[in-house]
Amino acid sequence: MAHAQTLPNHIAIIPDGNRRWARNHGLPTLEGHRRGVEVFERIGDAALKRGVKYMTFYAFSTENWSRSKREVQYLVKLLHWVLTNKVKSLHEKNVKVNIIGRMDALSADLRRHVAQAMDLTKENTRGVLNLAINYGGRPELVDVVRSIVAHRYSAKQVTEELINRELYTHGLPDPDLIIRTSGEQRLSNFLTWQSAYSELYFVEKHWPSFTERDLDAALAEYAKRERRFGH
Repeated sequence: MAHAQTLPNHIAIIPDGNRRWARNHGLPTLEGHRRGVEVFERIGDAALKRGVKYMTFYAFSTENWSRSKREVQYLVKLLHWVLTNKVKSLHEKNVKVNIIGRMDALSADLRRHVAQAMDLTKENTRGVLNLAINYGGRPELVDVVRSIVAHRYSAKQVTEELINRELYTHGLPDPDLIIRTSGEQRLSNFLTWQSAYSELYFVEKHWPSFTERDLDAALAEYAKRERRFGH
């Protein structure tokens, strides 16, 4: 069997380790999150330049609300900053911004910026950036089931295709490659349905230390793997 020689069409990233990176460098925890945003922009640009069409970042999980009030407020502030300060440059790069997750828990102001970001960039064609905000894989599946029940589908009508249409990521390909930093080797409720056949790549480095060289190492490893899809 030949190994896959093409780039992954869709890379999803769990950018873990911001707090540990900050502690290791004698910096406040919140500084780790700020540095993480800088890396997110740099790696997103690098992936786009290499020809990756879709990127999904796990920006804020449904579980993140359980962190300290101060940290949650800062994370939400960072998300607000990204949506108000980075979307214009993404638009200029012809990148479509898509926000996935439960929007109802966000403030009205943040929801407004989410809507504006998606509306501004909806016609862009060079690439798609998904930001998972207040996202959880299991909550997503609960929402799928609720929608199916609300639309009164019969049991026989429930298929994988129907579920795909009801996902937050409907219309987008499943991730070919999922990268997680900081040495943890689990998906932590990320893209639970969509990751069924994703290649997984775990990196010891904390996210703020992740570089373009690390991205290239992940792409090289992906190219070596043989994807069977159960065959």
